[in-house]
Amino acid sequence: MEFVTIQKEIQAEIVEKKSKFIANLFPVQSVKEAEELIKTVKKKYYDARHNCMAYRILEDNKIVEKSSDDGEPSGTAGAPMLNILEKNDLANVVIVVTRYFGGILLGTGGLVRAYSDSLLKAIENSEKIVKCQGAELQVLLEYSELARFQYYCKKQDILLASVEYGELICCKIELEDDKKEKLWEDFETKSIFLKDIREITKKYITKSILKR
Repeated sequence: MEFVTIQKEIQAEIVEKKSKFIANLFPVQSVKEAEELIKTVKKKYYDARHNCMAYRILEDNKIVEKSSDDGEPSGTAGAPMLNILEKNDLANVVIVVTRYFGGILLGTGGLVRAYSDSLLKAIENSEKIVKCQGAELQVLLEYSELARFQYYCKKQDILLASVEYGELICCKIELEDDKKEKLWEDFETKSIFLKDIREITKKYITKSILKR
């Protein structure tokens, strides 16, 4: 399973008929993390009339979705934002849009547009990445093989996450499942000279970075 998420937190603002809409879009790894972030945003903007939210999060190989209008007319904030996340194939993200009321009523259509536009602006300004199923591995090798292994990782699009120097060099790498099979094959056939390979954990890894 592949999905799109964002690289880091992004904020965007719009003003509609004197009402200010502040969109905070966060990358998250779990529902628990999302709920904590929602509480944090509400605490930060405690004096705002509304803090509306939506999230889509991959847990146990299924997408968990939730949205809230936080006192706005039903269906004018949370649901439209959730729909935008779905249409953009975004997951492992939570959006909280804070509204400071400007004294002029926007109507249901105006509210939908304002909450939607603030989220779309945040998405447009964010750096998006594609995540896919893969694994994190630990690789041990001689010092003399480091440059060759770095070149191998670059050529195969394998992320060299960390390098530690000890009696042997210990590298942590992240790669897609099909690339993992090729790595093992190259290790066993001595196409690359490594001392040991061990899988640490299965995880969703960054497959590619999408341009804005």
